[in-house]
Amino acid sequence: MLPFKRAVRPLVALVLAAVLAAASAVTAHASSAPSSGWNDYRCKPSAAHPRPVVLVHGTFGNAVTNWIGLAPYLKDRGYCVFSLNYGQLEGVPVFYGLGPIDKSAEQLAAFVDEVLAATGAAEVDLVGHSQGGMMPRYYLKFLGGAAKVNALVGIAPSNHGTTLHGLTNLLPYFPGAADLLKATTPALADQVAGSAFLTKLNEGGDTVPGVRYTVIATKYDEVVTPWRSQYLSGPNVRNVLLQDLCPLDLSEHLAIALSDRIAFHEVANALDPARATPTTCASVFS
Repeated sequence: MLPFKRAVRPLVALVLAAVLAAASAVTAHASSAPSSGWNDYRCKPSAAHPRPVVLVHGTFGNAVTNWIGLAPYLKDRGYCVFSLNYGQLEGVPVFYGLGPIDKSAEQLAAFVDEVLAATGAAEVDLVGHSQGGMMPRYYLKFLGGAAKVNALVGIAPSNHGTTLHGLTNLLPYFPGAADLLKATTPALADQVAGSAFLTKLNEGGDTVPGVRYTVIATKYDEVVTPWRSQYLSGPNVRNVLLQDLCPLDLSEHLAIALSDRIAFHEVANALDPARATPTTCASVFS
């Protein structure tokens, strides 16, 4: 058992880091969503921004903690902004995005329908972090989402899974480890590079017609590795490396979605390419 414990220790550390970061955000920002004005079902999209934006959190995230920076940023720029919780496991409060990803995609489908009904819009734009940047692709490909979505913006998305710097390659050497991961946290198992879920999702191509895709990655990502695995191939795809926009940006997997205004500026460009302005290091002040 000792070699197994040593092998999984870094994996556990990464998971705990994500949990602690989320817990800290809950404590510090529990009241942010109401005061910042998102998830307002009275909001009607404007002519300038005719599509509501649905924010899709990552693993261990939730509708508030993942979006304490980006939701107000977009709201201040005239968007109707909504976020959902998905993928809750029984008996696990606060932390979401842990259930089977195909079931989470069904929850996203239902939420998009609610947003469209409330706002009267014909389509939404989706912005997701980590699992939340990848999971919507299941909705687009298998659940009819392509007819209701104009664009998908993935921030550090797990589009082709993660190796956690090679740690997941050790799972076959420990009988029962993969089954235990699948039983306890299905979403983590689904995001291991080469999983059955990802094989199904990416078979036949990464994209579907009629949807614009943007991927925003950071080379300092320590969770979705290698970071180039986040990129998509296909028509209507734009893959962006944050450090190509600002070499000084040191954001890693969490910061790119929580607080990085350079990434936020690029999200805004992806949502409204006709009014896009160059994203640079100075975008932190915009």
